[in-house]
Amino acid sequence: MKFILASKSPRRKELLEKINIEFKVIDSKIDESLVSTNLEPSHYCTLLANLKASNVSLYYKNYTVIGADTIVVLNDKILNKPADKNEAKEMLLMLSGKTHKVITGVSIRNRNLHIKRQFHQKTSVKFYNLNDKTINFYIEKYSPLDKAGSYGIQDYGATFIEKINGSYENVMGFPIGKFSQILKSL
Repeated sequence: MKFILASKSPRRKELLEKINIEFKVIDSKIDESLVSTNLEPSHYCTLLANLKASNVSLYYKNYTVIGADTIVVLNDKILNKPADKNEAKEMLLMLSGKTHKVITGVSIRNRNLHIKRQFHQKTSVKFYNLNDKTINFYIEKYSPLDKAGSYGIQDYGATFIEKINGSYENVMGFPIGKFSQILKSL
């Protein structure tokens, strides 16, 4: 099979490279703001993953297209990527000292082979209490604007985490273990 990752996420690219499949990266160019965040969170991110994979697979029918979307959920509220540094700070303050869920929806599409699979994975993450100094340092030195919930587990954001229950890679943005198991079944 020939693969396309319908995402510009450098973390997804890095994770997919770990399982030694060759793939191209093509941005789906989906406007995520068109999908209501009032949906049930796992449905929301799976729907976005489907839109990404479907859009790219229209033009690459003989490729297996992988779409994904990761969100952070706190008390049923979806925290996507922050719009600016102020929103990033608000999000990190909301997450401080609390347990939240990271949900990644994945869609696997190949039009010629009639493959249409989707799944989602949830991971629980508990943060330590964060102070303003730590949050401000993170926002200035790292890139919270391209991360759901305003943090990355693979960078300094790892110091925020007291406990994780589930897949580390899912929190990074792609549940590579579950994906590879599904890929074997195709």
